[in-house]
Amino acid sequence: MTDSDERQQGPIKVMVVDDHPMWRDAVARDLGESGFDVVATAGDGDQAVRRAKAAAPDVLVLDLNLPAKPGVQVCKELVAANPALRVLVLSASGEHADVLEAVKSGATGYLLKSASTEQLVDAVRRTAAGDPVFTPGLAGLVLGEYRRLASDPGSAAPDADQPKVPQLTERETEVLRLVAKGLSYKQIAERLVISHRTVQNHVQNTLGKLQLHNRVELVRYAIERGLDDE
Repeated sequence: MTDSDERQQGPIKVMVVDDHPMWRDAVARDLGESGFDVVATAGDGDQAVRRAKAAAPDVLVLDLNLPAKPGVQVCKELVAANPALRVLVLSASGEHADVLEAVKSGATGYLLKSASTEQLVDAVRRTAAGDPVFTPGLAGLVLGEYRRLASDPGSAAPDADQPKVPQLTERETEVLRLVAKGLSYKQIAERLVISHRTVQNHVQNTLGKLQLHNRVELVRYAIERGLDDE
C-alpha cells in the first residue's frame, strides 16, 4: 500500500549503525555506491535513536553490540515509534539467542558480517520490500521459535478479548499460508503465478486487517493458527 508505494518513488533511504568507524563507513560507502540513499550513520545506541527519528530511513542496518544502548533496545524503540521501519541486523554473532532476541525486538532480518557486499545489497533491497532476510540456517531457527511460542498457552492471550477474527479473502489466506512456511515474496509470486507487487499488496492488506505491524508478526499470527501445517 502507501508505504511500499512511497519506497518505490525514489532511492531506498538507509541508515547504518555500528560502533566501528571504518566498518560503518565502508558499509555506508558500499550501499551508497549501490544506489541507496544513505541518510545517516551512528556509532552508539543513543545517537542511533536520535538520528533515525530525524532522518526517517526506510531501512536501518543495525549492529547489536553498541555502546550507550544495545542494538535490540534501539530496534525496539524505533520500531515502536515507526512500525513501517525495516530493521536489518548486521552482526558478527550467529548465536541463536542473539538472533531470536533481535527478531523479537522487531528486526525484519539478520545477516552475519561475513556476508559479501552483494549479499548485503540484496538483503537491504529485500528488507525494504518487507521480505524477512536471514543468513542461511537462521530462518528455520526463527520459524521454529515461533512454533514453540505458538504452543505456549500464554501466547494466545492477547486475542482473547477480540470477539471476531478479521475476514481475509481466499487469496489473502493463501498468501498468508505461504508466508508462514517461510517463502519469500518472489517465491510466493512464482508459486501463485502472480506479480511480486500483487503479493506485497496482499500482505499489506492482511497486515491492515489484522492490525499487525510487519511480516515477522504476520508469520507468528499464521503459525499460531496452524497455517504453516496446511
